[in-house]
This record gives sequence, C-alpha cells and structure tokens, in this order.
Amino acid sequence: MRNSTSNDSREEDRNKETSSSPSNSDSRFNQTLRNVQGLLKGRSFPGKILITRRSDPLDLSSLHSPNSGPRSLEGDIHHRKQVDKSTEDEVENRSSTKASSSVNDTKSTTTGSENTSKEVHRSPVGARATDSARLMKFTKELSGSSVFLEKLRELAWSGVPPHLRPTIWRLLLGYAPSNSDRREGVLRRKRLEYLDCVAQYYDITDSERADEEINMLRQIAVDCPRTVPDVSFFQQEEVQKSLERILYIWAIRHPASGYVQGINDLATPFLVVFLSEYLEGSVDTWSMANLSPEQVSNVEADCYWCLTKLLDGMQDHYTFAQPGIQRLVFKLKELVRRINEPVSRHMEEQGLEFLQFSFRWFNCLLIREIPFRLVTRLWDTYLAEGDALPDFLVYIFASFLLTWSDKLQKLEFQEMVMFLQHVPTQNWSDVELEMVLSQAFMWHTMFNNSPSHFLAG
Repeated sequence: MRNSTSNDSREEDRNKETSSSPSNSDSRFNQTLRNVQGLLKGRSFPGKILITRRSDPLDLSSLHSPNSGPRSLEGDIHHRKQVDKSTEDEVENRSSTKASSSVNDTKSTTTGSENTSKEVHRSPVGARATDSARLMKFTKELSGSSVFLEKLRELAWSGVPPHLRPTIWRLLLGYAPSNSDRREGVLRRKRLEYLDCVAQYYDITDSERADEEINMLRQIAVDCPRTVPDVSFFQQEEVQKSLERILYIWAIRHPASGYVQGINDLATPFLVVFLSEYLEGSVDTWSMANLSPEQVSNVEADCYWCLTKLLDGMQDHYTFAQPGIQRLVFKLKELVRRINEPVSRHMEEQGLEFLQFSFRWFNCLLIREIPFRLVTRLWDTYLAEGDALPDFLVYIFASFLLTWSDKLQKLEFQEMVMFLQHVPTQNWSDVELEMVLSQAFMWHTMFNNSPSHFLAG
C-alpha cells in the first residue's frame, strides 16, 4: 500500500500495484505486519501504512454468499432475556451439545442459528460459575484421588467458581498432576526449580549477561508499567517486578522466540488468579506488600509454569515473523466471509485488511479488547479448550467481530479502523461475553468438520 499526496500519483501507484508480481504483494503484506506490530507499543495507528486505504482492485469473484447469514449479536442479546433454565443447561454441557442431533437443523435454517445464540441465561457476573448445582459438580470432580480431565474441561468451559480457579487452572494446563497424591510434591519441586532459575538468570549483574539479554530485560522493564494500565493494581512496583521476573525467566528459557511484546499481557490473568489464594476483596484493593517472600515466590512460579504450558501450544505465534498468528488471521478472514458475506464484502471494498485489527487480538488473546474483570472468565473457556485453543480462537474472534456487524457496514475505512482498535466493550458484563462464546461454539460445531470453507492452511 502507498500513501499518495495527489490524485495523479495515486492513480499511477494503483496502476503499478495492479500489474505488480506476487512478490510485491508479499512485500506489502510483510510491511503491513511490521507496522501493525506497533499496536503493541501503545500507538493507535502504527505508521502511515495502517491508515492508508488499499488501492489494488478487488476480486469480487472470490466472495461467496452463504445460504443465510446470522443476524447481529446486539439483536440476539435482546431476545435472550426470556430464555429458560433448560436451554442454559444445553450450553453448559458441551459434550451433550456435540452429541445433539440438532446440528443438521442448525446448518439448514436461520432459526437454528438464532436459537443457539439465545442459549445463555442473562445473569449477574459469575452467577453461572457459582451456581450451587455446578459447584457441587466441580467439588465432586476434585474430591477423587484422580481428576478426570475431560469432565473437568466440560465443566470449566462454562465458567469456574473463583475460589476453585487456581486449582482448576493448574490441572487444565497440566502443571499440577491429576493424581491428588502426587500434586503437592510436584508443585513444591516446580516452585523450587523456578527459584533456582531466578537465582541463575535474574539475580545477577549485567556484566554476567550477554548484550542481547540486557536489551531484552530492558524491553521487559519498559513494557511492565504499560501492562493493564487501567487497573491500578498493576501499577504497583512490586507487581511490575514480579511480572518482570516471570517474563525474563520465560524468555531466557525459550530462546527460539525470546520476549515478544504481548506476552506481558498473557501473564496477567495467571497473576491475578494465583494471588487470589492469598488476597481477598477487589483486585484494586490488593497489595503485594501483604504477602510473605515465600508466597510471592509461589505465585510467580505458578504463573511462570502455567504461562509456559499455555505458550507451548502456540509456539509459532511468537517466533520470527509470527507465522502462527498470520495463519489464524487468514482463517479468520475466510470464516467471516463464509458466515457474513455482506460484512466481509464491505471490509474488502473499504480496503481494510484483517491483519490491521486482528493481529493484536491473536497476540494478546483479547485481553486489551475487553474489561479486565471479564478476562478470567474468558480464560476459563480458553484453558478448557486445551490443545484445540488456537483453532477455536478463530471462532471466538469471528463472533467478537460480528457482534458489531450492523455497525461495521455503516462505517468507512478510517472510521472502521478507529472502531476496531477501540471496540466499545467498557460496559460489557458476562452477558455479552457469554453471547460471544455461545455463538463461537455454534459456528465451531457447524464448520470445524467441514474445513473446506478455509481456502488454504
């Protein structure tokens, strides 16, 4: 893409780009990727390229209209108010949903789509996760000598009771063993191993570090104060130091990627969840100064190992050029085209590239797009997905994007860029988040076994 200063030069550039070789297209894509990465440094617009309209002609023959497109999720939320308890139970039990014979009906009618989008009961934040019947199910699963992880995943997908979240997250990620007799010993050993890493890699002078390690530590130190800036807890010096240690140890022990901006965001849900074992009340009232050094070390160790387990399943998201994210961005574009052709066509006509807004979504897993109070609930579903998470992210992000399908079709290029970089979720509660997740689950059920709607990859 080129940023022209006159009509004549813009026309000349358009002609050049139209006749350019595929290698030029690749170069433009890579240049866009480099500039989009500026989003992670806090800039609203990463350079001129991001806010420049694409000038190459559109191939409208590649756009296929589905039989029936789903309506806007904003309208669905209004209809969900009258749903009954039996419908809610359908969404909560994912295995029952997968086994349901209603999938074919959902594929063939718009009514099926609308019914699925209404399955989540409107309730106060966390009400589904703390429902007494669900709590009993969690307690039963955790009470045995060995946890059946598949059953735990089914329960956790719809939300985890906050006081059980630390234990369940450790289990879902495979950090804590499912055998209860081994659990305490394994955690003790892994926490000591983390302490050894801090002593070996972090608690040393710069003279003992390579230049690359010094630069990496400095970048982490710059990013930590920028992490979750709207939550005062993360502005505490002790919190930022804990984040710095966790991220630096992870980067040193994963040289294939090293530290990549955005990983700092991924550590924050773990930090809050594991601190909740020691601190009570609102996160905004917490103070790390109230913890003993041993407690701080245990929290950091749990965060480090869980972050490691999470990123082990998406390593190519953070290696050079981040090919994993590029692949998922392409899949997101093709899925949106299949689900809602009018929105897809409008974005194409306006010259908006999916990479320009969804790169940050995949890089930070939506942490920067929704209120932080909802992040742990979202991550219950993330961790319940296990190894299937990267592919399921495509469906969550498609559902998130198409929440504003009606709005997007009324916006031009610049307005769309601004809107998608600052999506209006500040007043969201669990109602809207559950809506996004249930819609994503429906589309995953419809399309996951029919990968032909992805043109490649």
